[in-house]
Amino acid sequence: MIRLEGIQRVFQVGDQEVRALRDINLSIGAGEYLSLMGPSGSGKSTLLNLIGLLDRPSAGLYRLDERDVTGLSDEEQAQVRREKIGFVFQFFHLIPRLSAAANIELPLLLAGVPADQRKSRVSRLIEGFGLTGRDTHRPDQLSGGQRQRVAIARATVMNPAVILADEPTGNLDRATGQEVMNILEGLAARGVTLILVTHDPEIGNRATRKLRMVDGKIVADQRT
Repeated sequence: MIRLEGIQRVFQVGDQEVRALRDINLSIGAGEYLSLMGPSGSGKSTLLNLIGLLDRPSAGLYRLDERDVTGLSDEEQAQVRREKIGFVFQFFHLIPRLSAAANIELPLLLAGVPADQRKSRVSRLIEGFGLTGRDTHRPDQLSGGQRQRVAIARATVMNPAVILADEPTGNLDRATGQEVMNILEGLAARGVTLILVTHDPEIGNRATRKLRMVDGKIVADQRT
């Protein structure tokens, strides 16, 4: 499903060249549950952003569902993101002025989904993610766990094939983080490809495939 060949990512910081990704070759099959671990600055988030088409490689080839997406225009990449990829972040990235329901609905609105379909999908997710009675609340009226559940519901409302999660439990207490992981792993169990960046070995070791990165390179690839 995901295939990276010879991926390089180079940033220019002042007069210094920073090689964030070095010759990444990686294949990820549909339905895999994969964690990305490694020290800060190892390239984990850069790789996740590149897979999510939020960034472009400096060199190399990226194929998604056998389609070369490396050189797509910004508009074409945005369409692929809407149709195939959902994002979950440590700090939620919800729109403060919108209610929980409106935050979840936003991807459907941007994709031009009819109003009746939007309402039914959002209602189903509100109930399924334990947010009944919180749908009209703004993010600042929700707990951290509720905000992350809203973020996951928003990430899944378009039924993406891939969920990319960057430290999804990093801003939560352990009990709430466990609830969030149960939700994400439930999605993986239903066949969604789940790629998770984490610094927490306990979280990372739950994945069925574990990658370790150091200095922009994948130095270990373990399947369980």
